[in-house]
Amino acid sequence: MTGLIGIFGEAILPIVSIAAAGFVLGRRKEIDPGALNTAVVYVLAPALVFHSLAVTELAGETLLRIAAGVLAFTVVMIAIGEAVGRLTGEQEPLFSALILVIAFTNSGNYGIPVSDFAFGSIGRQTAVVFLTAQAVLVYTVGVYIASRSSGASGLSGVKRVAKIPLVYAVLAALGLRAFDLVPPAETAAMEAVGLVGDSSIPVMLLILGIQLAETNYEAALSRATKPTILKMVIAPFVGLAIAIALGFSDPTVARVFVLETAMPAAVTPLVLIVEFAGEETIGELTVAEYVSTVVLVTTLVSVPALTVAIAILQSGAII
Repeated sequence: MTGLIGIFGEAILPIVSIAAAGFVLGRRKEIDPGALNTAVVYVLAPALVFHSLAVTELAGETLLRIAAGVLAFTVVMIAIGEAVGRLTGEQEPLFSALILVIAFTNSGNYGIPVSDFAFGSIGRQTAVVFLTAQAVLVYTVGVYIASRSSGASGLSGVKRVAKIPLVYAVLAALGLRAFDLVPPAETAAMEAVGLVGDSSIPVMLLILGIQLAETNYEAALSRATKPTILKMVIAPFVGLAIAIALGFSDPTVARVFVLETAMPAAVTPLVLIVEFAGEETIGELTVAEYVSTVVLVTTLVSVPALTVAIAILQSGAII
């Protein structure tokens, strides 16, 4: 018990505290998180990704394994969502919304800081690579799934991935590494990029809290059980199986990979749903309210769940 309390205090409590501050702020003040989100998407997150990939101690083979693992995890979770949705008779738009919330984890404003606090620099670097690979899938496969919930074509939305700076930050970092042109970490330019990237973590947590404060979840709680079980119980076991199959040479990387798959539902699917099917309803409930509720419930469940998961992973008992 003492060990769990220590893990909670070191890895989870700092995250919860910052997100809680954002939640209280969102409740007390009329705050539009859009401006903060724009700053993260176009400046802070790209800086974090570029700096982390440029100076990472992870080998190129490891980077490819993480990306392959993210792809495999996403495909398996989509298949599980499709199967469960059909077996339980789900109809659109709930069918596609269910798939979105279980396939994509909150690997950004939750996953990166938790992995950083729990496993140090290797944890953060692994989480950034996980986020990067998932971001490409979110803005391609995720857009298609979100758009089909309203019967629209997602091809035009898929083109948006070309406008996301994060993609170019990845290409720039990998290009500089390939030609051994990465400036030394102690140079002013790299320190500035690192400083900007570091600021993304608390800002993302504040955004998470503000977004959760704006969630109208009362009408959707009864529908959140199924996606919560799939996301917080089934998904980590899928991630564990994939990590074992990939055979990571560094056990810390493998553990962080599993931890990332155990994260709660991502906020990004909510953005996609609002864009493509925000006005679609499930009885008296909008699909956006359904997704918001799942994000909130899985985030609350993740506090004790991740505390236990970190204890198990740090012990080396399973991987």
